Amino acid sequence: MTTEVRWLSARDIDGLGITMAEIMDGVETGFAALGRGEAEMPAKIGVHPRKDCFTHAMPCHLGGSIDRAGVKCVSAYPTNPAKGLPYISGIILVTDPDTGLPRAVMDAARVTAWRTGAASGVYARHFGNPKTRSVAVIGTGVQGRVNLLAMKAVFPELEDVRCCNPRAASAQRFAEEMQPQVPDAVFSVHTELQTAVNGVDVVVTCTPITQSPVRPLTRSMLKEDCLVIAVDYDAFVHPDVFAGAHFTCDNRAQYLWTREQGMYFQHGYPGPDDVDADMGEVCAGMTTTVREGRRGAVLMGVASHDIMTASLVYERAAKAGVGTLVEL
Repeated sequence: MTTEVRWLSARDIDGLGITMAEIMDGVETGFAALGRGEAEMPAKIGVHPRKDCFTHAMPCHLGGSIDRAGVKCVSAYPTNPAKGLPYISGIILVTDPDTGLPRAVMDAARVTAWRTGAASGVYARHFGNPKTRSVAVIGTGVQGRVNLLAMKAVFPELEDVRCCNPRAASAQRFAEEMQPQVPDAVFSVHTELQTAVNGVDVVVTCTPITQSPVRPLTRSMLKEDCLVIAVDYDAFVHPDVFAGAHFTCDNRAQYLWTREQGMYFQHGYPGPDDVDADMGEVCAGMTTTVREGRRGAVLMGVASHDIMTASLVYERAAKAGVGTLVEL
């Protein structure tokens, strides 16, 4: 008996027309399952073959009525773009929870990009001010783009988008490419961090993750009633931004485990007593949310996002007959 596996390329995934709102809904469903204790998701393990580079393995089974499983193998190499190669690469394997047999293998870069932005959107759904009008996107690569689309999905009155990158050409290209997707907003290009974040409602940092972070974004740069979302671990946001703020992480156990390993979230980053909530607790309705004052989140990206998004991709592709069937 042979097994057929559906192979899905980045182009295949792009052609399915899946929206940010759909991915956000899937990510929120996965968060809620984690909060209810209906998932098995160990902390991501990884190796670091080069400085500031890693390859992570991220398995997950979401049980209950969801019943989806799989594993992602993903690499991040900040040195790749200079070589004309992608910063993020890898594959996701979707498996049959009943048999363990593989159902699909797909490009991880697309899924990782979209699910990461979607997680920021879910956090903003619960902690953002619905009247938010301004956002600063720090880092104008792929993550900056999908995170802006997530903010657009959450904040319909968005009118001021600030694009920040020390390389003006990169920020300008971001503004030109994203303006048609957020047509009601005025875009501005910034090479200086202070002018980019001064007085804004939401700041999203999307810079490369490093093992020796500089953390230039400090509390003094921000207005008090501000939402700060770090999708780059502890690379950019100074710990004083989170000190005294309402602090959220995507998964409490994974954040604290990673912190305990001694590489990330050191030197003043929130400890066990400083985590006010994780997104599983929030989406499962186990805790109240805060929409005023200084609020901040570290969203590392967890495997439940990948499995929910990859399952959506697989089911949509199978229904449409998209992808290449490969005999195992």
